[in-house]
Amino acid sequence: MAGKNYSEEFKDEVVKAVLDEQSTIGQTAKDFGVSRETVWNWVAKAKRRRSGNTEPARDAVERARVREMERRIAELEQENAFLKNARPSLWTSTDVISANSR
Repeated sequence: MAGKNYSEEFKDEVVKAVLDEQSTIGQTAKDFGVSRETVWNWVAKAKRRRSGNTEPARDAVERARVREMERRIAELEQENAFLKNARPSLWTSTDVISANSR
């Protein structure tokens, strides 16, 4: 059995009644003549969209996180390369003596 198709404007109006006007899902469903489950689904989808908890939003957050980790890795690699090249010049004569006495 195929469900009814509702316009986006109608769905938005129903969701607004629940989220913005503090109407209950049951009362809103009754007022607009749709099932409680349908209203609940529309409200849940709208909440996810509003909170940025959608697939594109999660992907964008993940891409930003990966970019930040890649930037940090590159920074650490540069620091390691610098320390490897600078190590002999940072040693003092006592470091050399203590290393030879082991």
